[in-house]
Amino acid sequence: MKIVCIGAGSMAEAMINGWIRKRILRPGDIAVMNKSDEDRLDYLEHEYGVRKVDDDLSAISEAKFLLLAVKPKDVGVALASVREFIRKDVVILSVVAGVSIDAIQKAAGDHAVARAMPNTSAHVGKSATGVVWSKAVTKEQQYEVRDLLNSIGSVTVVGEDKLHGVTGVAGSGPAYLYLMAEAMVEAGMEEGLEHMDAMRLVRQTFLGAADMMQHDDFSVLRKKITSPNGTTQAGLNALIENGFKEAVHEGVKSAAARSKELGKEFS
Repeated sequence: MKIVCIGAGSMAEAMINGWIRKRILRPGDIAVMNKSDEDRLDYLEHEYGVRKVDDDLSAISEAKFLLLAVKPKDVGVALASVREFIRKDVVILSVVAGVSIDAIQKAAGDHAVARAMPNTSAHVGKSATGVVWSKAVTKEQQYEVRDLLNSIGSVTVVGEDKLHGVTGVAGSGPAYLYLMAEAMVEAGMEEGLEHMDAMRLVRQTFLGAADMMQHDDFSVLRKKITSPNGTTQAGLNALIENGFKEAVHEGVKSAAARSKELGKEFS
């Protein structure tokens, strides 16, 4: 077995799905565990063919990687329950918001730790992921972790103090876009569009814009499609006048601040 997932929520599932779809790992290479939800483990076993870790925790000693994907408040209990079974050369790959490398090592032992902040677009291989390494992570292990993360999207290596910003921008970012998409659909319906037509138009607009954003600076793209006194200019003016950019800034800052708070709550 290559990896045991401690925690079986939406992020763990998104990563499992990405690994299997990209054939980075086989279902038999992955085991999952959590503290209470047996139905969730049964679902993951049935849906993806992964193994369950039940009462016999010795299976953890086979793992080369541990994916730590629990809520911040549960990190201490989760790691305490498996600490005696963790092999010395394991890499703990944490996707827990806010909880520092130092705190993880205090709870689990002085193991190699990679902290990553992906997002749930991992489910379709499109996550934007930030990652930071502890000093104990070897170059070879860094390459292996990057392979795991690259299989679910793109990877940006940052300093640990920057990971809160990654959380605010990328970790929580898809939800901001979904909220904007909801608002655009609602506004389109107010202008007479049918719900399904508005959904289709918004979905394709996001897809097209995302593709364009791969090829040019965002401000350049915005200026290219904004004719003076045109419809786009009118729409942008309304967004700016209603505090659109300030609201986005506050959203990112609030998510990053909450990440910092979660770390303090754990420590």
